[in-house]
Amino acid sequence: MPRLRPVYCILFLFSLTVFIGCSNPANKITTQTTQQPTPIASGAGSKVKVGFSAWPGWFPWQVAQDKDIFNKNNLNVDLKWFDGYTESINTLTTGQIDANSQTLGDTVSSVAAGGDQVIVLVNDNSTGNDKIIVSKEIQSIKDLKGKKVAAEEGTVDHFLLLLGLEKAGLSQKDIIFVPLETGKAAAAFVAGKVDAVAVFAPFTTEAFKRLGSKELFTSKDFPGAISDHLVFTRKFVEAHPEQVQEMVDSWFNTLDYIKANKATSDAIMAKRAGVSDKEYQDYAKGTRIFTIAENLLAFQPGTQMTSLQFAADKMNEFLLNAKLIKNKVDTKKLFDDRFVKAYAAKHK
Repeated sequence: MPRLRPVYCILFLFSLTVFIGCSNPANKITTQTTQQPTPIASGAGSKVKVGFSAWPGWFPWQVAQDKDIFNKNNLNVDLKWFDGYTESINTLTTGQIDANSQTLGDTVSSVAAGGDQVIVLVNDNSTGNDKIIVSKEIQSIKDLKGKKVAAEEGTVDHFLLLLGLEKAGLSQKDIIFVPLETGKAAAAFVAGKVDAVAVFAPFTTEAFKRLGSKELFTSKDFPGAISDHLVFTRKFVEAHPEQVQEMVDSWFNTLDYIKANKATSDAIMAKRAGVSDKEYQDYAKGTRIFTIAENLLAFQPGTQMTSLQFAADKMNEFLLNAKLIKNKVDTKKLFDDRFVKAYAAKHK
């Protein structure tokens, strides 16, 4: 399940007291290690343990594995699929994996909690794959007042819900908030137990099974609200910079492969998502995969949410004011753009 996904419109949400750093949890499949299609080339470095979960912008990692792209870059990757997104974050924080696919907000929060992590790559921004889906009688955001709305508390979809409520002059106090894990939230909506739900792809497909359901608003209405990244532990980056480079190279090699082999790639990613090829193609419209040029731009200082540094500072400020973290994070240490710069230099 992109403009740079840093948090958008955070200044006017400082009074909110919910955790919004998490993004895109997945809950259908148990944690597992995907199989290498062929033996790793001789001379490959030590194994790199990389986590990812159910979000369209991260499914290309499955293509990299299935099409032997890691191996071609002399990279030994233990690619782990996580049942729950939050589980993947915790696994990185405890050092059980070397890298994870996660949001900017989650990374700020993890570092504030004591983690030492580095963002080395922008995977994507959400441009519609995070949705607020409602029953047929709800026609506007104001109609949510007094209604039961389900979301996984603390996720970016919860955050998106709050953004929409704020835009309409409402707050969480004006609705009956029902905190449910994302998969259970979608199921509760389909069963008619709640009036609306905040979910991300592929759980949006499940939510739309309710007769007469429709989207009320999406991440497309809040450009820059949600960005996704490849995040390493600083310890691994310092000890194995060459392998971090190979991971970044593999990502862009994978994007090239997908562009040249769309049907094959879509089939791989659809299978990983557990949806049909057609459904997956719809997801692609709601996720903006970042090019190398967009990566380079995102890592530059700026005064808008399209700058990772600017966005991280605003997230930091929000978390402090909302008392969700106790100490300010040195956001300048969060980013390491040398790997995307090196890839860009090699490929002009």
